[in-house]
Amino acid sequence: MGNALIFPDILLYLLDMVGIIACAIAGTLLAQHKGFDIAGCILVAMVNAIGGGTLRDMALDRHPLFWMTDLNYVIVITVTSLILQIFFHLYHKIDNALKLFDAIGLAAFSVIGFKVALTLDMSPLIAIMMGVWTAIIGGLLRDIICNEIPLVLQREIYITASIAGSVTYLCLQYFGVGASLNEFIMLFVIFAVRMLALRFDWHLPSIRLVD
Repeated sequence: MGNALIFPDILLYLLDMVGIIACAIAGTLLAQHKGFDIAGCILVAMVNAIGGGTLRDMALDRHPLFWMTDLNYVIVITVTSLILQIFFHLYHKIDNALKLFDAIGLAAFSVIGFKVALTLDMSPLIAIMMGVWTAIIGGLLRDIICNEIPLVLQREIYITASIAGSVTYLCLQYFGVGASLNEFIMLFVIFAVRMLALRFDWHLPSIRLVD
């Protein structure tokens, strides 16, 4: 019984690390492309990778913050950023690489934020919101630091993908699907929706009053 309880926690932790690495890569790619120095690239990677989770934990009154009690987060982000800076010349298609790792981070962090809120017995609506916050805030801050218009403000299928994954999880949970399988399905749905939106150029419509 003990192993059965521990395994999902390990799985969630590994998923968190996947998101951390993906967002550290996305942040470093953009910062390097903008000509930031070594420290600047690491800073942007940090903001991108842990910014959303930090705001989530503050909103949910979870203290101390997750990256203060587990230095693996800071170490992984720093090492990932340094390695990528060394081999940055291999990334010729900056936009495609950035969007790919953004999509991975979006999916992983949406699942993490959503599950954290559910673990704290928050309502489904708040859980969906925490999933969105965890997924987008880091990228939002990253783009602002790098003087870019944030992706989430450009009619992109971004927040919508996160919400779609959360709603899928809640629906499958209602029908008795196990938590671990449900998390993978949620992860896949978010990543698939985001990548399909990029592939087929899907955008949310603008709402304007017509004369």
